[in-house]
Amino acid sequence: MPPPFTPLCIDGQWVPSSTNATFDVTNPASGQVVGQAASASSEDCKAAVDSAAKAFETWEHSTNGERAAIFIKAAELAATEKYKAKIVETTGEETGAMEYWCMFNAMIARGALMGAAGLVNQLTGQTLPSAVPGAKVEVHRRAAGVILSIAPWNAPFALTLRAVAVPILCGNTVVLKSSEYSPRSQAVAVELLHEAGLPRGVLNYVSMSREAAPALTAELIAHPKVRKVNFTGSDRVGRIIAMEAAKHLKPCILELGGKAPVVVLDDAPVSDAAKAIVHGAMAHSGQVCMSTERVIVQRGVAQPLVAAVRELCASESLPKLGPLFSEASAENVVRLVKEAVGKGAELVLGDMERRGCVVGPHVLLGVQPGKGMELWERESFGPVVAFAVVDTKEEAVELANDSEYSLTASVWTKDIYAANEVASRIRAGYVNINGSTIHSEPLAGLRGLGPQFPDVRSPFVLGRGASGYGRFDVDGFTDLRVVVTHPPGRRYPPFS
Repeated sequence: MPPPFTPLCIDGQWVPSSTNATFDVTNPASGQVVGQAASASSEDCKAAVDSAAKAFETWEHSTNGERAAIFIKAAELAATEKYKAKIVETTGEETGAMEYWCMFNAMIARGALMGAAGLVNQLTGQTLPSAVPGAKVEVHRRAAGVILSIAPWNAPFALTLRAVAVPILCGNTVVLKSSEYSPRSQAVAVELLHEAGLPRGVLNYVSMSREAAPALTAELIAHPKVRKVNFTGSDRVGRIIAMEAAKHLKPCILELGGKAPVVVLDDAPVSDAAKAIVHGAMAHSGQVCMSTERVIVQRGVAQPLVAAVRELCASESLPKLGPLFSEASAENVVRLVKEAVGKGAELVLGDMERRGCVVGPHVLLGVQPGKGMELWERESFGPVVAFAVVDTKEEAVELANDSEYSLTASVWTKDIYAANEVASRIRAGYVNINGSTIHSEPLAGLRGLGPQFPDVRSPFVLGRGASGYGRFDVDGFTDLRVVVTHPPGRRYPPFS
């Protein structure tokens, strides 16, 4: 049997590349080809943008209720066994993720879609007093136009929905570029939204080979009908995206890397903190932007905490770690660990080896700034816990903030006053008190559908620096336009 083929979706039609070019998708665990995908041409990319631009002419005038209904329907479909099975199968085959991570990717889809639907409550305007007597000022919130959305492979279904749902709900149309590592998984999200009733052209989908991606992505960004770009991925690629967009003065929303710190104070519940640290560091083999990468612990509990984390990482109860997404990534993780050990860090657990794309859990003590350790400075995106020991809360905050990244963090202590005081000083989009770094709150709920859909507004804040900027919310994907209605007979000096 030939591997399954993933086509492009342009103007509502699933089609091959105009040049019939394809690329292979390989499972990182087995090394086997598990799919083929259409590799879009320049003409395909232009056609996708043109389709989105044409659809925008009508979609931006659709009602809030019409848009919300589509996302509610999509949420219902995402909860069916049909789509759960598709998400789990494609994610596992393409990315090598373990079953629990594939299930998580499927389970959060419904909530994400319902949260997006709830954002219609925020698509409002204002009427303001004018400086001109008798005039009226109206502030309208309007869709921006065609959005280029670039979604990653590490949670391909869920993060694809995040990349496209809010822009579309706000009245924009979208060209989605998939990762070359997970085109079939991301195409399932497109299929879901179309089955839920999304009109043709509102969401177009292109995939392309790794070799073709840089030039074609630059072309997509440069297309005059593309108004905004959102990208989730590494800070290295995010810088490239931002520079390309800057050439054309186009705004970006970037969710990039993380180097999430966990601050553990002397009175912290060690057992609970250790479990949260291991969860945050090892989930999906550390391949989450919110993964725990640095643990900054006060000296009083350092020894029992390191021992507890080591025991959990070495335990048979720890779920089997899946592969990293490529051999190059696995080699980079091993290199970072070896370099840190060579510069004085203590290897508490780990063999500093890789088996293909698989790297086992590694725990290190004494990883800190000032020693030239890249493991302290750069995101590893692997199953590594790096400990730094401090004496005071002030030192802990200083080390937590000693990073280009600022996505998430957590603080552990029994003293809620100390927790809030420390949390308020950590520069991060999210700080979790007595919780894992892998946690964020939903965008919004829905009015009138019961207590499970509260009318809240808790945006996923992206931090700053190497963690990106902007927000995946209504403000991020709409423009404000001011309309002033002047009264009749207004005088314009020097005319009477």
